[in-house]
Amino acid sequence: MHSHLDAILFHETTILSRLDELGRQLTVDYAGRDLTVLLVLHGSLFFAADLLRRINLPLQLTSLSVSSYHGGTESAGTVTFHQPALPDLRGRHVLIVDDILDTGLTLDSIRRRLEEECQPASTRLCVLLEKRRPRPVEVRPDYVGFRIEDAFVVGYGLDYQGHYRNLPLIGTLRKEFIVAG
Repeated sequence: MHSHLDAILFHETTILSRLDELGRQLTVDYAGRDLTVLLVLHGSLFFAADLLRRINLPLQLTSLSVSSYHGGTESAGTVTFHQPALPDLRGRHVLIVDDILDTGLTLDSIRRRLEEECQPASTRLCVLLEKRRPRPVEVRPDYVGFRIEDAFVVGYGLDYQGHYRNLPLIGTLRKEFIVAG
């Protein structure tokens, strides 16, 4: 799979070092609070697993399956929730963990729906990657692993048509491996 990459942006050691820093910060910021971490599936799975082992606090874990890419390299502009009900988060401090902030539509939809339907004590956003690009909605993550240029990336949970999530690094996919669409 490495031969399918055009460039490597972050090696595994760099990613894990940054997660050490984020874990320490989250431990301090959520000390004494009832923390629930909400994973946005499937992209955040690798990031969240490594990050959560670095948070030295008791916490609860739940997940939400949503999609906005629908197989391509750009957001389709619509967010689909794949489960009928949201978890019970009333009065909890919720940290939404996702792999990437791109258009902001997914995270904005999740946050708005959680705040309207679940009434958490607070919601914050944590993303592995934040793309530097204009967004149709105002979304500002509270915690960011890395900021990147507006490029399509794979690895460490990020996929293209369900593939490449298991790469232990983050890189850009060579154009010949992207199906014209």
